[in-house]
Amino acid sequence: MSVSPPTLAQANAIIAAALEQAAALKLKPLTVAVLDAGGHLLALQRQDGSSSLRPQIAMAKASGALALGVSSRRIGAMAEERPTFVAALAALAPHGILPAAGGVLIAGGGALPIGAVGITGDTSDNDEHCAKCGIEAAGFAVFG
Repeated sequence: MSVSPPTLAQANAIIAAALEQAAALKLKPLTVAVLDAGGHLLALQRQDGSSSLRPQIAMAKASGALALGVSSRRIGAMAEERPTFVAALAALAPHGILPAAGGVLIAGGGALPIGAVGITGDTSDNDEHCAKCGIEAAGFAVFG
């Protein structure tokens, strides 16, 4: 398992595998963002038919996961427990924070994630499933 952030080729492999899984499940058009550990965009693809705000949503799911060190699903649970806190965080994060499943951290064998994947376009559960499939198909593991 790599401790380095995903390369461009690996980020594109994550996206390709996630979109392949989405096609197999006949999901709605997805947008997939892969960020490095610093929250910088490595790769993004928006399928034909995706709405115009999807890139920002995908990045916010991944960025929030990186910012708090937990999946965006967990951030959604935190938002229910402490809505004011999570709402205030969104203004601090460069790409925002979106408290819905679909933002998944990439493990690198150490104590910190080496990146994150954010997916949006179908149900949050399906978005998250495709993110995990993409991460694992590219030879990485899900963090946490």
